[in-house]
Amino acid sequence: MATALRPLQTAIYTKLTGSSALMARVSGVYDKVPEPATYPFVTIGAISESVDDTHDHQGLVSLVNVHVWSMAPGDSETYDVFADVDAALDRTNLTVAGFSQVFIKHTQHQTIPDPDPRIRHLSATYRVSMRKD
Repeated sequence: MATALRPLQTAIYTKLTGSSALMARVSGVYDKVPEPATYPFVTIGAISESVDDTHDHQGLVSLVNVHVWSMAPGDSETYDVFADVDAALDRTNLTVAGFSQVFIKHTQHQTIPDPDPRIRHLSATYRVSMRKD
């Protein structure tokens, strides 16, 4: 089974950076954050894959973690950035090279305390199911 890791990450990045609402709020979308980073920003985190074959097609289910980072006082900015991330990804058309019937759905999110009390962090998980072309 071929992996979808690279094309899926590319598709998520393209979808997020193509959101004018999100990009108006953040300094960038990263898989590796530049140092020093300008807050707020979004990172594409871990991606996991599980085989989801049928009798006649190869398929994958992936879980993608997207993180929101902020240093604004309180959680409002973090929540607003997350709302833009979710609007860009949840139940939208996603083009993943080499795959069809791609469906993305928000499954959960949570705030995560950071060791630095100034930093606000929210992690969201998206479930992506797809069929190999």
